Amino acid sequence: MDLTPHYRKFVLSIAANQAVTKLALKVGMKLGASRFVAGESLEQALEVVRDLNRRGILVTLDYLGEGVFSEQVAREMCEAYLTLLEGIQRERVNANASLKLTQMGLSFDRKLTEEIIHTIVAKAAETNNFIRIDMEDTPYTDATLEIYYDLRKQGFDNVGTVIQAYLYRSEKDIEALKQVDAKLRIVKGAYKEPPEHAFPQLSDVDENYKKLVANLLLAGKYTAIASHDERIIDWAKQFTAEHGIDRSRFEFQMLFGVRMSWQEQLAREGYQIRCYVPYGQMWYPYFTRRIAERPGNLWFVVKNMLKR
Repeated sequence: MDLTPHYRKFVLSIAANQAVTKLALKVGMKLGASRFVAGESLEQALEVVRDLNRRGILVTLDYLGEGVFSEQVAREMCEAYLTLLEGIQRERVNANASLKLTQMGLSFDRKLTEEIIHTIVAKAAETNNFIRIDMEDTPYTDATLEIYYDLRKQGFDNVGTVIQAYLYRSEKDIEALKQVDAKLRIVKGAYKEPPEHAFPQLSDVDENYKKLVANLLLAGKYTAIASHDERIIDWAKQFTAEHGIDRSRFEFQMLFGVRMSWQEQLAREGYQIRCYVPYGQMWYPYFTRRIAERPGNLWFVVKNMLKR
């Protein structure tokens, strides 16, 4: 019997408790959150980036934030990303940035979101950098892709997006995105989706994942293969070797704090590996999702508590 869903539900319910939240925000960084979150400030995050770069690992920085429902907060998010891009340029680290459009107001004001994302992508172009627009759940899929296409029509080629392999629509979306030479990150998908939108079986998701990646690589499109699944990584290595696809045409992507030794090993093997590094004061929801993923992550935090 797979107890993972029950474990996940239990952890997320406990994490939502107000007393637990208050305690975690007070001491969480000291007790284990720093394994998965690079810090609350940009300066702390940039120090992590420098260390990863020294180990041959590229970085995507993400300023954490979700559930934005006010113009003021959305504009604060915009300013944080402009500062982030300036920091990357100033420190000359090898990093780009990713963001969610709901951080910029998509859940309540699309025009505001379009204004903000244009400002950020333009700043990235000015600083010779790249923005990855993350994909969220299906209520936002069409709007995210439409905004991405609009940016490309405006002449920005320093922007990419994400396709989720568990969605039935993804193969069709990729065919359209190939026409504009989109730079895509392929993920399995992490949101709870109804069966009319997504493959219910993990085995079907895995097969579709490989199908989408193969489609892009054989078409000569630069592809970010985002997975911690050894079977997917081993398949990608074999597939690219068999088809003579140069390692400069793709990269592996993984999360900060997850299988870091493996990330270093991939770098030593000559593969491009990029680490997703989140930071910011709104780290708690992200941290709780990492804890909920597997009991080993919770045990890591408990051990830190016992040491104190």
